[in-house]
Amino acid sequence: MIVILVLAVLPRTTCAVDPAVLAAEAKRIGVASRLASSVVAIFSRGGQGGGSGVLITSDGYALTNFHVTRGAGTFMKCGLNNGQLYDAVIVGIDPTGDVALVKLLGRDDFPHAQLGDSDKLKVGDWTFAMGNPFLLATDFQPTVTYGIVSGLHRYQYPAGTILEYTDCIQVDTSINPGNSGGPLFSAGGQLVGINGRGSFEKRGRVNSGAGYAISINQIKLFMDHLRSGRVVDHATLGATVVTREDGAVVVDGILDESEAFRRGLREGDEIISFAGRSLRSVNQFKNILGIYPKGWKLPLVFRRDQVRTEVMLRLRGLHRASELTGQPRANRSRPGKPRPGQPPGRPKRQPRRGRRPPPAKPPEKYKHLFVKKTGFANFYFNLQEQKRVLSGLPRLGDFGSAAGAWVLAGKTTAGDPFQLTLADAGVGLSWKQKAYFQELKSAEPLDEPKGSGGFLYAMQMWKTFLANRAKGFGEFYYLGSEPLDGTGARVDVLISELGNVRCRWYLDRKQGRLLGFDSRREEDTDECEVRLTGDVESGGRHWPKAIAVRSGGQPVATFGVTTVTIGKGVAK
Repeated sequence: MIVILVLAVLPRTTCAVDPAVLAAEAKRIGVASRLASSVVAIFSRGGQGGGSGVLITSDGYALTNFHVTRGAGTFMKCGLNNGQLYDAVIVGIDPTGDVALVKLLGRDDFPHAQLGDSDKLKVGDWTFAMGNPFLLATDFQPTVTYGIVSGLHRYQYPAGTILEYTDCIQVDTSINPGNSGGPLFSAGGQLVGINGRGSFEKRGRVNSGAGYAISINQIKLFMDHLRSGRVVDHATLGATVVTREDGAVVVDGILDESEAFRRGLREGDEIISFAGRSLRSVNQFKNILGIYPKGWKLPLVFRRDQVRTEVMLRLRGLHRASELTGQPRANRSRPGKPRPGQPPGRPKRQPRRGRRPPPAKPPEKYKHLFVKKTGFANFYFNLQEQKRVLSGLPRLGDFGSAAGAWVLAGKTTAGDPFQLTLADAGVGLSWKQKAYFQELKSAEPLDEPKGSGGFLYAMQMWKTFLANRAKGFGEFYYLGSEPLDGTGARVDVLISELGNVRCRWYLDRKQGRLLGFDSRREEDTDECEVRLTGDVESGGRHWPKAIAVRSGGQPVATFGVTTVTIGKGVAK
């Protein structure tokens, strides 16, 4: 029997697309089109490789990965989607966090991205990744990929380098080789991360669906450090922690010379919170610690025998200065045993093939924008920041012409009379019916008065700073910004070094007013913390009305200044 199937031809129908879908599509296309103008295609001047970046200011500052700029050199070429190629110069680098700041040149009206808040991201949020994967964008039009946030607060261990991704964003948005340094945008078009490490299959470097971006909130903490032109470092507590069986995070080991040890932290203590965030795991501790710059002060709460203790700690640097240079170590290994038939001794050096050409010379009109100095990616930008930060100090008066001794007198808040004399030969303090003296010529800084962290020598540094600025010190540079005393408003920080004495100078970011300073006599000792408030005018100069002194987490005294005399007095 033959069965014949008859297929009926049904009339064609058109399904209406949900207007919400069309609106979402139009919004997505519009956002991608708007953001494209801020995406940078980065090429080394020698044409050897490149990556991606994103503009964040109208005057040309752009973020990218450290490993992109390491291959590109001091000067590089950067393309935008307008088809134009611009010269760019390195500004600052963060080798640990894999972040770099560069500056595009030739305009002061660059299109730029808006910085978002990466802490507001949620798993499942849509994101755009934009950049120059596989260096395909020869016309500088960025490649756009779209995906979701797969995870938050991820920690990526260093893989044979010092690169350490902490508190990073995991996305399934395709991130391929060449996307490095490019932006990760939220669905609304805000910059929430810088694309970095991707999980690639071993063959072909094909994206496997797990990419990682450095959170923009971490980068915000380092932004002024990067603008300083320095090679910046991340922080460490000087202690290691483990998770106990009951889930508590406890100290497993601690350096005796660390500030955490000096504030009383010991092995076995339970860490309750750090930087204002509660701790539930070692991974969380690493994520919190890893987002902060070296030298910041942060609060730590720990518990021992049911007693809670809260301390403020200045964080140590994670690496030695030599580790941050990014230069590979010389191979000092001895030659191995010769194989059968091979003559003894070192093998004959073979000629290199495919040697990389020497770096191209910087553009003649921009070569002044790079100043080489040890410890800095580009000292030129540090000099510019120094000028900006110090520009407000002349309003205090001309201290350079205040020759001779400076004598400040008054009473402490406890009612004790004092007289502080800053003379050329030494510094003297009469207080509580006692006399303290710090000799200056060929004398080591003393902890005078005892437990003050070296208040007398610190005040000599204050005099030097007001009278001579950078010229009075062996080293002087802009560090970046940080919260004053760990919890206050962000302030600009200058560093001075004279012998072993290192001072951190804190200046108001709006008015340039000197708020105080911390002076350290030598490495791994408690600082003398001096805070300056109020105003006393004398001789056309503005002096602090109150000088509050602390050291080791304890108050020393607050000196109320009522009179200032210049040119008279001898320190005793």
